[in-house]
Amino acid sequence: MLKTTLAGLRAHKLRLLLTGLAITLGVGFIAGTFVLTDTMQTGVNEKFARSADKVDMAVLPKDAEKQLPAALLDRVRAVPGVTDAQGTVRGDAVLIGRDGKAVGNMPTAGISVPSGRLLRYEIERGRPPAGPAEAVLDTETAEREKFTVGQTITVLDHRQRPHRFTVVGLADFGIDTQASMRGAVGFDAATTMRVTGKRTYREIDIAGPADRAAVAAAAGPGAEVLTGEQLGERLAAAAGADTKLIRAGLLIFGLVSMLVSALVIYNTFAILIAQRMREMALLRCVGATRRQLFGGVLIESAVVGLVGSLLGLAVGLGLGAGTVALLGGPDAQIPTYGLTLAPRTVVLGLLIGVLVTMVSAVLPARAATRVAPVAALRTDLEPGTDRFRLGWARLAVAVLCGLPGLAVLGYGGTVMEKGQSAMFVVAAGSGLAFLAVTALMPALVRPLGRVAGALPARLAGVPGRLAVENARRSPRRTATTTIALTIGVGLMTMFAVLGASVTATADKKLAEEFPVDFQLETQWGGADEQRIPHALATRLRALPQVAAVTEQREQEVRVGGATGRAEDGIVGTLTASSLGTVLKPEFTSGALADLRPGTVAVTDMTARSQGLRIGSTVRMQTRQGPLTLKVVGTTGMDGPVPPYLVTEADFDRYFGVRDASVLYVNARDGAAGEGARAAVEAAAKPYPTVRVTSAAEIKKQFTEAIDMMLVIFAALLGLAILIALFGIANTLTLSVVERTRESALLRALGVTRRQLRRMLSVEALVMALIGAVTGVALGIAFGWASVTAMTDEIVFSLPYPRIAAFVALAAVAGTLAAVLPARRAARTSVVEALSHD
Repeated sequence: MLKTTLAGLRAHKLRLLLTGLAITLGVGFIAGTFVLTDTMQTGVNEKFARSADKVDMAVLPKDAEKQLPAALLDRVRAVPGVTDAQGTVRGDAVLIGRDGKAVGNMPTAGISVPSGRLLRYEIERGRPPAGPAEAVLDTETAEREKFTVGQTITVLDHRQRPHRFTVVGLADFGIDTQASMRGAVGFDAATTMRVTGKRTYREIDIAGPADRAAVAAAAGPGAEVLTGEQLGERLAAAAGADTKLIRAGLLIFGLVSMLVSALVIYNTFAILIAQRMREMALLRCVGATRRQLFGGVLIESAVVGLVGSLLGLAVGLGLGAGTVALLGGPDAQIPTYGLTLAPRTVVLGLLIGVLVTMVSAVLPARAATRVAPVAALRTDLEPGTDRFRLGWARLAVAVLCGLPGLAVLGYGGTVMEKGQSAMFVVAAGSGLAFLAVTALMPALVRPLGRVAGALPARLAGVPGRLAVENARRSPRRTATTTIALTIGVGLMTMFAVLGASVTATADKKLAEEFPVDFQLETQWGGADEQRIPHALATRLRALPQVAAVTEQREQEVRVGGATGRAEDGIVGTLTASSLGTVLKPEFTSGALADLRPGTVAVTDMTARSQGLRIGSTVRMQTRQGPLTLKVVGTTGMDGPVPPYLVTEADFDRYFGVRDASVLYVNARDGAAGEGARAAVEAAAKPYPTVRVTSAAEIKKQFTEAIDMMLVIFAALLGLAILIALFGIANTLTLSVVERTRESALLRALGVTRRQLRRMLSVEALVMALIGAVTGVALGIAFGWASVTAMTDEIVFSLPYPRIAAFVALAAVAGTLAAVLPARRAARTSVVEALSHD
């Protein structure tokens, strides 16, 4: 039996290749993910190891939130065997660009750059800084801002005072993730302290053959001493967290691809077994047992899985190599030094591919054992209409999964408290509902095929009507073929619904609660001193183009609520005349009119975390002592509302008059165009860290971020859809062989080659439409449940153009998938086909 199976595989090499192609794509994606992330991790490890090799020992605080005192550096230098010790200083050092504004959305990092052996950063051009007027820039920032060695730059210190420095070098700070994200300016240690305002060290690096125990004794109990190798491992582990996150995300889509591949493989083997009925019956006639037939099909599936997995490993290696090439090699933000193909990748790729293929072939293999020997005597093996009936097993699965799935979906979307837990419940309900639809899919094929094929059948004439009937004649086969496409289109539709709903919610909130023309703010994550001077607000109010200026002022304090748990909270206020007029925060309970001296309004999230409601009291520490406020309302999180909103008079009384963190500017009627924008920017020009954005720009940035997310999801899910479309092509290819005599009879009755090709194209179109429409329906349902589980304030929105595009693309792709099978059918000789046995 083994020889017979292997001989059959050798005789049908093309069939073997076509069958294994779905596994090749799925394994290729998973293997490519591991190759990419392993290569990235190896590059990170090597780069950090190279850096840490320059350090014999490093002293770090045990508590990552704390710093090392400056006096510790002298004690470490006094340890016998220490030849050099340098402290690392880090803080904010705002770089001013050529346009006179601060570079980036976050303050540039100010980092001390040592000289000598302990220089861990690579100076790509020039030299390290050696005086109070010298600095180095990270290479990427220098290229982006058009700075080079020898030029003069301006940097703001921690008090926003400008200082000028000469650029003496360009450095690669790639071992520092914050520097890579924010950009960096490097100085010597003393200058870094002066610019950043820091008086402590983040780390002390040591060179020399000193005793580790002696260094630890000098460092004290609040610090830990690491060797250079241990330091490199810790830094690499911290930087490698991104690699693990990338791997986890990509593997999710890889597993979706493998699920789709399994469906394609199952359908392919089911068709192959049906086509080889006479072959199986003849084997039974010559003495093959049912167990041997079952084993033979499993052996065939194992060979297919092995071949597909080996090809998949090659494809994955190619995908990894292509992605690594795009990353840019050793100079990239995540360095790479050649490809890494770990033994684990090979083992997992082969194991997953073979197991998925064999599991997918179990049911078709069982069907092979039921072939009676008498079937070998039949002369008519053309496929007939599948008289499908919804059996008790499918009905049981549909009921046991569908009803609980719908109940869980409804509970998570409408009853549970909105948030992450509700979304997990919705995900579980979606999975159950999908299983129910999968069980019912064969029963849905004929009515869906009639609807999907109504227009093509009318436009394509007799070939079109035949194609629709062919798509409906084998519900099980069509259902298994189309459910793979349903998965991909359904997930894409769900993400599109989520994106459209989040965007619609943002638009609604901007219109209702953020009716301003311009917003002025400083860089994110900057020092507390980075606020907008009150003088700028006064200057803006004097402009003839400006109708209203709202100041949002905030203070971080220690707050305790009904839970009795104290936590850091942000208390803020808005200009009194703007509340209820320019800015209208939406109150979910209480009202803005209730906000008076001695009271506070809190956001819904704050109320939930602190157990607050109307009438509760909030206790906070102010510079004047403890303060107790009464809660009079709760607000949504959207819009310019701080977690704890108090009146302007109370804020000034408790925290003092302080500059604003954000300014909101409304232009006068007729002046909201470029004239008002130019006037506002001119007023803000003397303040380099203040950035002017319009409501339209904020909306555009948000929309672009959502669109980019959807593009990424669509690209990742595209592989699953590609495999599903290949499943359609594979099904049609095998069906062409199966219906060889039927096609020849149609040709003999006058059907032309063009009409035969049209018939198969319409058949593929109908199958693609069945899968796409089902996927869209499920995607909309799951998207609605996910949206309603996120928050009470979200607006459900259907992206009609995107959904229509998904269906149209699926239809076009399905039609293209039929090109090769249709050509094969049209080229077959009528005489040879009629004699086909």
